[in-house]
Amino acid sequence: MIGIYDFCGHYEWTFAWLQQQGGHDLVRDYWHEAIYEDSQRHATALIVGKGFEGMKEYWGHTLAEEGGDWTTTAKEDVFRIDMHACPSKGFLIQNSLEQYPDYCDHCIGWIGPLMKEAGFVINHAHNHCGQCWWEMRRTADLRPASAVGELSGKADVRLRPDWKTPETRMDVYDRATDPDHKLPPDPPASPVS
Repeated sequence: MIGIYDFCGHYEWTFAWLQQQGGHDLVRDYWHEAIYEDSQRHATALIVGKGFEGMKEYWGHTLAEEGGDWTTTAKEDVFRIDMHACPSKGFLIQNSLEQYPDYCDHCIGWIGPLMKEAGFVINHAHNHCGQCWWEMRRTADLRPASAVGELSGKADVRLRPDWKTPETRMDVYDRATDPDHKLPPDPPASPVS
């Protein structure tokens, strides 16, 4: 059995290898079949079966085992995760491991189909620096993502000074369940004359 840190490097390398062998569609198939349909069946059972309570149960246990710096906020109609230091992406950054161009997308690559099956949509953003936030709401709930600090208060990752800088590449999803449904990137800031 390999440890979590060895696993992260191998996982990231696997995405790059699949991309080389069969392109983006093969990587997506891997996320869907190997993660969502196979290794995370227990997450699907909890969340499809229990909704928000299943999310609390699944991520309460899983995030505690993975470590890192995170908080969850659970309300009657939304479940939010603020990840301040992802242990998986953090390991890759600390060890200069970057074979696959968007490691963070694998999360929505398997969580998206799960949420779709369970009747939820995702508002999400990640900055490729081991920081992200997620809000899961029922598909019928048309409210937009929360304002900064509205749900998780001071724990909102968007309050960090390093959350979004001019060098940060931000990926944003709005009511998504598919890793390819990113919003277009913000245009670069115009130079001041």
